[in-house]
Amino acid sequence: MAIRADGDFSGSVSGGCIEGAVVAAAEDVIKSGKPTLLEYGVTNEMAWDVGLACGGRVQVFVEPAAPKRDLLRLMEKHSEQVFATVTDMVSGGQALVSENDIKGTLPLSAPELTEVRRRMTGDQSGIMESGQFVRVYSPHRRLVIVGAVHIAQMLAPMAALAGFDVTIIDPREAFVRSSTMAGVEAIVAWPDEGMQQVAPDARTAIVTLTHDPKLDDPALAAGLRSKAFYIGALGSKKTHAKRLERMDALGFSTADTARIHGPVGLDINALTPGEIAVSIMAQIIERLRTEAA
Repeated sequence: MAIRADGDFSGSVSGGCIEGAVVAAAEDVIKSGKPTLLEYGVTNEMAWDVGLACGGRVQVFVEPAAPKRDLLRLMEKHSEQVFATVTDMVSGGQALVSENDIKGTLPLSAPELTEVRRRMTGDQSGIMESGQFVRVYSPHRRLVIVGAVHIAQMLAPMAALAGFDVTIIDPREAFVRSSTMAGVEAIVAWPDEGMQQVAPDARTAIVTLTHDPKLDDPALAAGLRSKAFYIGALGSKKTHAKRLERMDALGFSTADTARIHGPVGLDINALTPGEIAVSIMAQIIERLRTEAA
């Protein structure tokens, strides 16, 4: 929620029940330049008014929106990196933490920095054990789908709704350019070439859907050589066993191939392309949030 000195604001923190109080508190923060942590009790009646099922307590951190020039420069230069600001909620002192650097007026101890890095990995803004407030700035996670097949047609929009940037790789131009894949970023290339363009990192999930070893295997090999947080491959248990044999022949260890989720997706007895896409997306999110915990 952004609030101006004249009381005009954009956004919301609760759906309406505490906005007025937050705006009033923000006016004091703008004048003093000092951040503050607000806490409100939400009664059951108030909670129902904003569409929640129960009451509770809400904490709102309010800080001056001073231009974070260092942050903006870093994000412009390294748009695929994760950054965080750490703010002392009493003094207003701040530290800007990137993957390999720390700037600002707020000193951080080794345990505090460890917690900040962990929160950066899991995209977890919030109050640290030390009482400081961490705001994580992250690029989107990515999903790379190999094979513009029926399941991909369901999985791509589903992943986009979940906040992933989706890329389809398939050398078959007719598949990629079909109307059912309209609007999805596509690379018309053999998977080994496509994966080089994508350059998967620790924020990337990879799913192969073609059943064809000459398409799936190069993508899986590239995924195993990367830090991708999730790798999944469509196919039966028998198909997956043969796949592991081929990966073994390429020099990958059992520990390496254990990263491949095959058959792909959570076991929910999925049958249709849409149901299979749901099971895949659920497993990707499960893996993502388990790693972040």
